[in-house]
Amino acid sequence: MELAIDTATEIASIALSSAGKVEAEMSWPAGQNHTVELIPNILNLLQQANIELGGEAESICELKIEAIIVSKGPGSFNGLRVGFATAKGFAFGMDIPLVSVGTLEAEAFPHAQTGLPICPVQDAGRGEIATALYQVEDREWHQLIEEHITTVEELCESINSKTVFCGRFSERSYDFARRIEELMEEKAVILDNTFCRAGFLAELGYRRLERGERDDVATVQPLYLRHPSITKPRRGKR
Repeated sequence: MELAIDTATEIASIALSSAGKVEAEMSWPAGQNHTVELIPNILNLLQQANIELGGEAESICELKIEAIIVSKGPGSFNGLRVGFATAKGFAFGMDIPLVSVGTLEAEAFPHAQTGLPICPVQDAGRGEIATALYQVEDREWHQLIEEHITTVEELCESINSKTVFCGRFSERSYDFARRIEELMEEKAVILDNTFCRAGFLAELGYRRLERGERDDVATVQPLYLRHPSITKPRRGKR
């Protein structure tokens, strides 16, 4: 079985899967509380799975988790740090493989069967977006353009064919969706409110495992795309 962890956004999601097929799943609005909520919810999920699988395991370790799959970003700096620390802790402590999967890839994957290029869009702040491009070609899932930060205008200039645009659009990023529609017109298929569940992460992660791919637990890092903004503390008046 595999444990998938997605803490890249304010909506956290975890899943327990068997060969990439979801056995139990949980999502919740974590906000900025990933640190205090992730581990308790993982324990709840594993206990739930034990019941659903017949209650044969007497402890969580006996559920035979064989791999950890984690969302690598881009996304919330704090959320990604918490997710990676937890995933690494489980993988190291249980001596099992760890694989990471891009957040944008997991957002695009539910739309794979459209046959069109799929362009996930994530608000990157400063009026910019994080994006990438994926498509099924010859029945295989491919990343056509790597994750990067750009503007809506530059993105639309680079795309010449009908494309699916998807993402977890916040109130601010709805402006991005409207702008894409204005610039691309009939070439844009806008699918808003995509809910990136850990179940999709689990399937993509298992595909990596099947190909024999593993991440080095000691060195793998989240994909941030840009450095966090750090505000220097103000000096008090003397």
